[in-house]
Amino acid sequence: MNTPAEYYQRDPDRHPPALTPGYKTSVARSPRLAPISLEQSVSEITGPTFGHADIGPLDHDLIRNYAKTGDPIGERIIVHGRVLDENARPVPNTLVEIWQANAGGRYRHVNDRYLAPIDPNFGGCGRTLTDADGYYFFRTVKPGAYPWRNRINNWRPAHIHVSVFGASFSQRLITQLYFEGDPLIPLCPIVQTIPDPTAVEALIARLDLNASVPLDSIAYRFDIVLRGRRSTLFENRLEGN
Repeated sequence: MNTPAEYYQRDPDRHPPALTPGYKTSVARSPRLAPISLEQSVSEITGPTFGHADIGPLDHDLIRNYAKTGDPIGERIIVHGRVLDENARPVPNTLVEIWQANAGGRYRHVNDRYLAPIDPNFGGCGRTLTDADGYYFFRTVKPGAYPWRNRINNWRPAHIHVSVFGASFSQRLITQLYFEGDPLIPLCPIVQTIPDPTAVEALIARLDLNASVPLDSIAYRFDIVLRGRRSTLFENRLEGN
């Protein structure tokens, strides 16, 4: 008899395998042995929780939260959407964090040696809490593409890194969003590791002119779907779920 579990189990057909030689870094990082699934304890199915007191008034506004002498350089954009579980229910009061390169394609990081200049008015990091409907909103500049040492002439598409804590540690998600119409998306070796084309589509933020601010910012919508409650244990073996 199947026993209800806390969350849907992940679909391995939608996630890239650990070893994908076309993405060279995965060769060194991939495990040599198959991972083992463990029973979820209270630690994995509860918390963390965050309050509005933890968020500053400009944390969601990357155009202003690091600026010192003026606005950052680049195309001003809005990234917004909802955080949902697999049953399309909103995930309220959850922490959403983003980090990204500047408009020239360079991160404010000591190890980034790309020749594009650092923008003195752009830090590249932001965070916010979803509201009661799971809605979140960021203002930022569109990040630039940049080269990386995978093959001779590989370029990362414009992208923003996203971290969502969800309702528990079991729902913690770290991913990347891309932008509709970017010709580098299908050429990226990291994107190519994803076996399911619909999963790739789910990583692309869509142009949303209805949410754009005339003469100011273009908007992109990016809804985030986390694991939902309901699943059953696989063949009554905890290690199979």
